[in-house]
Amino acid sequence: MVELFSSFANSQPMEKNVKTEKQGPLSGYQIIDLTSVVLGPYCTQLLGDLGADVIKIETPSGDIMRHAGPHITKGMGPIYLTINRNKRAMTLDLRKEGAKMILRKLIKFADGVIHNIRAGGMRRLGFDYESVKEINPEIVYCHAVGFGSEGHYAER
Repeated sequence: MVELFSSFANSQPMEKNVKTEKQGPLSGYQIIDLTSVVLGPYCTQLLGDLGADVIKIETPSGDIMRHAGPHITKGMGPIYLTINRNKRAMTLDLRKEGAKMILRKLIKFADGVIHNIRAGGMRRLGFDYESVKEINPEIVYCHAVGFGSEGHYAER
């Protein structure tokens, strides 16, 4: 994480795939995780279990699952801890331009982006598929939502 922040602070280009000691079939792949609750975090947990370098991005208020279920340490509920293992994490307020700049730098060198934010929200933030593809044409972009990406339930 220190390497990531020093790259941003010094405005130097980041190296693709910061060195981690993870092993597995996905070792060497970097995934940006913009998910919350269960569906997305479980998916990225599996990618991390298989060796991917997963960087979870949370809002300043954090993933809602931090507070679900009984927990000893505030903000560290058992479901949150279970489905967010094998990940690095950072907090970004994507309503602020500085945070958007950091996410753009992460996306530029990532192999995949996974989110479960409504399509309209991602569009307003500037991280819809077309915008992300401009940053990194080789990116794998996954939008995982319960109500689909189109139709009258898409914005639920």
